[in-house]
Amino acid sequence: MITSHNGLTGDFDVQNRIFLDIRPEALEFLESKAVVKRLTQDQVLYEEGELVSHAIFPHEGVVSLMASMEDGRSVAKVSLGKEGFVGIAYILGGGHADSQPVVKVPGYASWISIEALDAAIEKYPCVRDAMMRYARSLTVQLMESVACNSLHKAEQRIARWLLEAHDRVNTDAFQITQNSVSEVLGLRRATVSAVCNALMNKGALSYSRGTVTVAERRLLEDSACECYDRIRREYQHPPVIRTR
Repeated sequence: MITSHNGLTGDFDVQNRIFLDIRPEALEFLESKAVVKRLTQDQVLYEEGELVSHAIFPHEGVVSLMASMEDGRSVAKVSLGKEGFVGIAYILGGGHADSQPVVKVPGYASWISIEALDAAIEKYPCVRDAMMRYARSLTVQLMESVACNSLHKAEQRIARWLLEAHDRVNTDAFQITQNSVSEVLGLRRATVSAVCNALMNKGALSYSRGTVTVAERRLLEDSACECYDRIRREYQHPPVIRTR
């Protein structure tokens, strides 16, 4: 459990994969430096090009790294949750955000300053190891997404994204608007609406007032493409606790 440091009440479960994949003393160090905050829907965590002052480690929720076009359209480069962190440019040697991270599904996360993260990496190499493993997994997700967006139907892509969102929350019901799904996947709003209606008719999910409820996950899995399983296998490796 981690205790909030910014006025939120109560304790929160540690669910971020990187936190769970490091030595206990390294986790204790990160927890002592972390500020736990809510992730609110449509919250912009960084502007593209902004200097990254904190790495953000979600424990619940979905953050999409959005790319904006000159004509006003936007699409997600990739989405992430408790399997990773916001601020990948930091670990790859950059200091500025290369996209706009936007919260699509609410939750909560640990904010850790770059200075504290530098100290953690210096003292506990297992922290950098875990972050680099995530960077590799993120690369796999990006490559799969390119293939998926080119080859698979809208229903398969939407079902895949909803399954991934379901994996990143602690309940069957979570907040997400159809407009957000259309922005993330670069699909027309009418297309998303039609697909969601079809999934509801199958009994896979229900949707009301911006809240999706996964009613029958198996049916949602049946509607998704094989990309979902490939990406999930990459992220769901057994924890590797380093000895360094």
